[in-house]
Amino acid sequence: MSTTSTDPRAAAAALLVPGTTCHGFTVERRETVPELDADAYVLRHTASGARLLYLACDDENKAFAIGFKTPPADSTGVFHILEHSVLCGSAKFPVKEPFVDLIKSSMQTFLNAMTYPDKTIYPVATTNEQDLYNLMDVYLDAVFNPAIYTKPTIFEQEGWHYELDLPEGAEGEGGDSSASLREGTLRYNGVVFNEMKGALSDPMSVLDDAVNAALYPDTAYAHESGGDPRAIPALTYEQFLDTHARHYNPSNSYITLYGDLDVDRALAFLDERYLSQPSAASRRMDAAVAAGEDPSTLAPNPLGVQASVTCEYKRVEMATTPENALVGLGLVLGSALDRKRTIAADILFEALLGSNEAPVKKAILAAGLGGNVASYTAAESLQPYELIMLQNAQPGVARELRRVFQDACRDLCEHGVPRERLEAIISSNEYDLRQRDYGIADGVAIACDALSTWLYDDDAATLALKYGPVYEELRGELDGSYFEDLLRELVLENDHMALVELVPVDATEGAEGAEAAELAAKRDAMTDAELADVVERTAALRAAQEAEDTPEAKATLPRLRVSDIGEARPEPPLVVDTTAPIPCLRHDIPTNRLAYAMQYFDLSCVAVEDLPYVTLLCRLLKQLPTSERSAEELDNLLASKLGFLSFTTEVMTQPDVNGVRPYLLVSAGALSEKIDALASLPREVWSSTLLLDADADRVRDVLTQIRIGLEQGFINNGHSAALGRAMSYSSPSAVVREQLSGVDFYLFLRDLLEHFDERLDDLRAKLAELAGRIFVVDGCMASFTGSDEDFDAYWDAAGDLGLGAGDGAGRDALVVPAPCDRHEAFVIPSDICFAASACDPRRLGLDVTGTWAVAANALSYDYLWNEIRVKGGAYGCGFRAAGERQTAFYTYRDPAIDPSIERVERAGAWLGRFEPDEAAFEGFIVSCVSGMDAPVKPYALTKRRNTTYLAGLDPHAREERRAQMLAATPGELRSLGTDVTRIAAESPTCVFGGRDVIAKSNAGFNVVDLMG
Repeated sequence: MSTTSTDPRAAAAALLVPGTTCHGFTVERRETVPELDADAYVLRHTASGARLLYLACDDENKAFAIGFKTPPADSTGVFHILEHSVLCGSAKFPVKEPFVDLIKSSMQTFLNAMTYPDKTIYPVATTNEQDLYNLMDVYLDAVFNPAIYTKPTIFEQEGWHYELDLPEGAEGEGGDSSASLREGTLRYNGVVFNEMKGALSDPMSVLDDAVNAALYPDTAYAHESGGDPRAIPALTYEQFLDTHARHYNPSNSYITLYGDLDVDRALAFLDERYLSQPSAASRRMDAAVAAGEDPSTLAPNPLGVQASVTCEYKRVEMATTPENALVGLGLVLGSALDRKRTIAADILFEALLGSNEAPVKKAILAAGLGGNVASYTAAESLQPYELIMLQNAQPGVARELRRVFQDACRDLCEHGVPRERLEAIISSNEYDLRQRDYGIADGVAIACDALSTWLYDDDAATLALKYGPVYEELRGELDGSYFEDLLRELVLENDHMALVELVPVDATEGAEGAEAAELAAKRDAMTDAELADVVERTAALRAAQEAEDTPEAKATLPRLRVSDIGEARPEPPLVVDTTAPIPCLRHDIPTNRLAYAMQYFDLSCVAVEDLPYVTLLCRLLKQLPTSERSAEELDNLLASKLGFLSFTTEVMTQPDVNGVRPYLLVSAGALSEKIDALASLPREVWSSTLLLDADADRVRDVLTQIRIGLEQGFINNGHSAALGRAMSYSSPSAVVREQLSGVDFYLFLRDLLEHFDERLDDLRAKLAELAGRIFVVDGCMASFTGSDEDFDAYWDAAGDLGLGAGDGAGRDALVVPAPCDRHEAFVIPSDICFAASACDPRRLGLDVTGTWAVAANALSYDYLWNEIRVKGGAYGCGFRAAGERQTAFYTYRDPAIDPSIERVERAGAWLGRFEPDEAAFEGFIVSCVSGMDAPVKPYALTKRRNTTYLAGLDPHAREERRAQMLAATPGELRSLGTDVTRIAAESPTCVFGGRDVIAKSNAGFNVVDLMG
């Protein structure tokens, strides 16, 4: 809970008077930011040159961030490796993993670091003020005084190193002999190296990199800031240290403070502890100057403006499936400091390309050039750009895409961009801005937003945050030709653009083969002594990774105690309002003058083989005309009147281990002043969409877009797909989810697309029949979140939502087949893998209480982190004990399968020996409870409470689980070791990964070539 008692805005106004100095900081100016209900103060630390922005507001979820301008000079990923490495111990906190220790022991609501193409940011957030200072202390010492200068193993672990895999039995026969060394396979390993192998398995990332290189060939943006696996091994340890010393200094830093905090204390802390003290980086720089090095060579990398260039065509090859063919058209928009132009461009391209009814997207789809068109505005760079991307592109259509795109834009310039579309997009954006649901702690998102202009101009610290006047001005521009003039400049007259085609090639021609050949040549060129050194250095790295932190080192870390945890934030009871025309879950939650309405339609009336059609129904609603208006008219109306409208499916696991209840969920949100639309528009869509007359091309386009989205998910978030599939081997609920959104749905969709023409009429009829059966009052449960006035107004307008009673036929049609373990490994175009082992613990007779959550914390951030991430080189891993109905192990962007499986098998034994000291164990409890207590936005809270009700969970279960966490003991965790061993042994496993990675496994998977 917050420890401040005064109004933060009043306290800041009294202390931070422009022109005065406070703890070494000069207050340069004060501004009101009404968009955030905050006052902004811009300060500069006189001695060090550090910049600081404080946003004083009444938000208990306080935040701190420090960022550095870090434009790369090559694609070795040095700044990405630094981002990981500085959080691996520091002078004041000499433990191996202070970042992980903070995750295990703090009340953080956000704790991470991010590398952008031109900056690196280290943000934290928490609701506890003392915790904020603890997090700040560790982060500031990490960035200014990291252990990287004395521990080269950090660079090897997080960046890259050689490993020599010896033939089986070679070590036992004298593994250090030259013969056995010569037989070994040389390979690269490292956390960032493997992370980027996964990241650059995504064709969209590869295309974006190629577009940036073509648009900005003479600047930092031409390089892959995350690191190209082909370039990462070129980075040396000395270059790594030199880069840190030149960039991680206060004069190159941007500090943000946010929320209800004691700013006087915060400024004193920053000044006395860090900004007025020498750092490891400054000492290295001083030594370089003393040694005679030219000071000009010690400056940070420059970030220059790219002169206009035109790339008429560029071809990029990638080892991936043919469906991943892409074409990208990049258009530079201007300067990051021209906020009106950047925001207007974002609105304009959303209006032209943001939906299937958008005029330019419609023209491209009609031309039959590919399966989907997407666009996004990359605003967080010195020269923002728009990327228009054709997915599932036909061969050789790059120039035709540009022609069709330009012709459609030319027509709009001449005849006008539809004002109803522009107005709808502006209204939709304004809804999102009022909702302020960033998906992360507000202060963290705002700190990152501020840097999108502040990084390029010291006077622009708040420029990106004060969007209100810009939107007001753009509404005024709807009456003139501003948007047509802007479209002409950006598309028809733009001499700063690039056209790039990504062409899939056979995997044998790709990066993996080149890397293998490169490593074989390196091994052959090494002397016996150099090969032996690789083995010795790997052993030294393993020894460093396995070494325990000393008690003295652990004692340096600041920790919260269980006594620092406040009482649970009370929630109003969930009320089932039976006075409404339909039973309604009523949520009394503050919403900032927004309202949310939902309807849950029971899918027990749908046979299991028809479940995939329900997902298609959800995706096609809103995309087709209704009996009252065209698809284009509907698209514009929904965007202008509602914040969002979605048709999705949710599966509620029931108290009976075999019980399952799927729903079709209709969710909508609107401003309070648009309650009538909230009541009428969802009803119009579900009741009068013209399914029987659905246009074939529209339907095919939507189905193709779904397929493309699923394939991107398999490549980028394979651990989620693996978790779902692994659960389906033993859980009826997961079997249903697979039919609705998993691999089974994907295979159904591919088959439907392959036989689309012959199945179209049956598809139309099936969708119409399902809609008539699902959208009835029988089995429907409503939900409403908003003020009492909005609740009454909603039901006055909605009535009975036009739902018929239904005939009751087939109400129990859903019969779920018995799950079975398929032991599958799905081949995807990737150089790494994702794996998961999962089950419903009730099948093993296990009662997963809050104590299990503490055990999951210990296993994830102690044992598994050290074994699978640190030693194994995987980017992520963990153990979940999600409530009482799922337990799971998973790995993310893992270079190998079998070593991780073996480590998972040993997890229970580790837990059985678990003997943490008192402070460390309290930390596990604190972090678990803080996760439950973290502030939740109204919409997310509404969905969580609805799920509790519909899944038949005890409404007091969260309170009981929290109490169990607080009461957990080390002995109770050790007693779970045998159960964890059972879970690891008896939970079915599923893998998504590259063909070569799967082929190296001896686990006997049934291999499925998922994407051809």
